[in-house]
Amino acid sequence: MINRCVLPLGAYEANCSILWSDPDHAWIVDPGDDMDSIEDCLNVHHLTPGIIVLTHGHFDHISAVNDVLKRYPGLPIYLHAADVPLAFSPFNAMPPYSVTQRPATLDTSKCDGDTLSYGGLTAQIIHTPGHTPGSCCLYFEKEHLLVAGDMLFLGSIGRTDFPGGNIHAMQQSIERLKQLPDPVDVITGHGPLTTLGNEKRSNPYF
Repeated sequence: MINRCVLPLGAYEANCSILWSDPDHAWIVDPGDDMDSIEDCLNVHHLTPGIIVLTHGHFDHISAVNDVLKRYPGLPIYLHAADVPLAFSPFNAMPPYSVTQRPATLDTSKCDGDTLSYGGLTAQIIHTPGHTPGSCCLYFEKEHLLVAGDMLFLGSIGRTDFPGGNIHAMQQSIERLKQLPDPVDVITGHGPLTTLGNEKRSNPYF
């Protein structure tokens, strides 16, 4: 069983997902802003985080990483290696966001097809470049859940006109997601949640 708390945070309302099966070992995915709201969710559900995963390196999805680490030191943080040059660059900031410093516990060893297992949950990493070179989705197959980051939105997809974006890579990534089952719930990077079946039927990019 997977429990979830999805928080739209910051000026761009990027979705931060807090996921858990065991409340003592929760996942934080894309802590983009507002540590107070993240902490409120953890407290309300009596959760202790143990892992941070970044779907990609854009500032609106990573800016609260070091705030989380101040409260919970030593947590491992996973990000695809291809997004590291972007994530911690001075160019990856826009007011009111500032440059994010590279965390000491950053782990870039995971790549496409690898799995992350923690707290009774296992996610397959699906490398979905297009929005950024290192964009990844987390597929919790047993729980029928996809955390898509900015790869996929309700009725749309992530932009490819930012630095590092690639429309051809995005098209290939879409084809990969088409292979997943229709009933899979999708936590998008921004906006409402959806299902893959809904996107296959109504998303013009699919």
